[in-house]
Amino acid sequence: MNYKNLIVQIEDSLGFITINRPELRNALNLDTLKEIEHVLEAWRENPDVKVIIFTGSGEKSFAAGADIAQLNKRTMIEALQPNMTATYRKIEEYDKPTIAAINGYALGGGLELALACDIRIASFNAKVGLPEVGLGIMPGAGGTQRLTRVIGKGKAMELILTGDLLTAEEAERFCLVSRAVPSDELLATAKEYARKISLKGPLSLRLAKAAVNKGADIEMETALYLEKLSQTILIASEDKKEGTNAFLEKRPPNFKGK
Repeated sequence: MNYKNLIVQIEDSLGFITINRPELRNALNLDTLKEIEHVLEAWRENPDVKVIIFTGSGEKSFAAGADIAQLNKRTMIEALQPNMTATYRKIEEYDKPTIAAINGYALGGGLELALACDIRIASFNAKVGLPEVGLGIMPGAGGTQRLTRVIGKGKAMELILTGDLLTAEEAERFCLVSRAVPSDELLATAKEYARKISLKGPLSLRLAKAAVNKGADIEMETALYLEKLSQTILIASEDKKEGTNAFLEKRPPNFKGK
C-alpha cells in the first residue's frame, strides 16, 4: 500500500517506518498517525518483520511534533480524543521490538513517539525536548509520564517546565537515548541493534517487553509474579526447546515464535 506521509520498507527481517513530511520537519498530523497504526497492524502477523525502526526523512528532523496549524484549530473536546496518545500506546505495547533512529529534531510529539519505542538512538545533530509550555499547552501524548520514567522526576520536571532541548550527547548522558552516533552511522547502528534483536526468540522478546512495561507500574511482589508467569510460559514453548538445543549443539537457533 502507498502512504501519503510515510515511506515503508521491509529489509532483512526489519521493518522501516519513515515519516515523510520533510517540508514540515516531519510534523505529525492525524493522517500520519492513522498511517502508522495501519502499518503496525499489517506487520503484526507478518513473519518477515521481526523488529521495527522509526525514523524521519531528511537530515534535519525525526519528527518536530504535532502539526501546529492543526493544533491551533483544535478544540477542548477534540483534545479529549485518544489520537496521538492511543497511537503511542500501541507502539509501546506492540508485540515486536521497536527502535527510534532520531535524525535531527525530536520535539513534543516527536520525542513522545521516540519515548514510546523500546530503544532510542540519536545522531549527533539531534536535539530532543518537550517545548509545549511555550505554546501555552503541555506534553499530552505520554511525555510527562514516559520521560519521568526514563530519566527521573527531577530532570524531567526541569525539561518540561523550561522547554529546554537536549543535544544527542546530553540525551545519552541522561540515558534518554542508548547511543549518540555520527549522522552517517545512525541507520547502520539502528540496524545493528535490530539485527541482534531479530536473532532472539520472538516469544521471549514479546514477554520480556511486557514484563518490563507492566512491571514498572506495579509494586515489586506483583511484578515479580508477572515475571515468573512469563518465564513459566516460555519454559513450555517450542522456542525454549529450540534455543537450548541449539546452544547444546553449537548451532544458531531457528526460532518459530511458538
